[in-house]
Amino acid sequence: MAMWNPWRGCRKCSDGCLHCYIHKGDAKRGVDTSRIVKTADFGKPAARLKNGSYKMKPGMVYTCFSTDFLIEEADPWRGECWEMIRQRQDCTFLFLTKRIERFMDCVPADWGEGYDNVVVCCTVENQQNADKKLSVFQTLPIKHKCITAQPLLERIDMEQYLDGIELVVVGGESDYRARPLDYEWVLDIRQQCIRKNVDFEFRQLGTHFIKDGKKYKLKTKDLCSQARKAGIDIRTRNRVSYT
Repeated sequence: MAMWNPWRGCRKCSDGCLHCYIHKGDAKRGVDTSRIVKTADFGKPAARLKNGSYKMKPGMVYTCFSTDFLIEEADPWRGECWEMIRQRQDCTFLFLTKRIERFMDCVPADWGEGYDNVVVCCTVENQQNADKKLSVFQTLPIKHKCITAQPLLERIDMEQYLDGIELVVVGGESDYRARPLDYEWVLDIRQQCIRKNVDFEFRQLGTHFIKDGKKYKLKTKDLCSQARKAGIDIRTRNRVSYT
């Protein structure tokens, strides 16, 4: 698995952004997150060694995990990224976006029904944004689609939007001021995925976690391991591996 962040910086644009780890980390380092700028890794997928082989190994590439691939300020640069993605058919590029409504304005001319080596993950956190974003997402020509409900802020009914979805990822918020995650919300989405034959992953608990009506406060380092221990992930489909 490789990481590729061709630019950095972002702007908060949804309810899930309130305690964004990117903004918190930048604040500690005195970095202005609102400045969207190219990084030294911009050309990473196309970079080659002296023997002509690619520096970046084949496989999954987590793309723009410190920003948003569809953010407006990156419009002048995205075309070059699509060219590198097209060039690297030995890699699968996965990106998350909170700006799915911009998707068709950001794809290359030859996108057609989508690239086989691109996974697009639409992020939602509550029912309002699920209805708004997933109603758009379900209409888009994308070969590989997934949904991330993290941080999950309330019970969400997304079953009507799960046709064509390969994976749903659910998780809580990690911050001392985090909004609580109720385990019942997680199990409810899991049941929706079972009914629609969609893979499901419980990625992490929340700092403030509710189970069977009891409230818990957890350490950040334990959030992912405790989610794995729950043992509720579902792998039912023959899909692209996201790890």
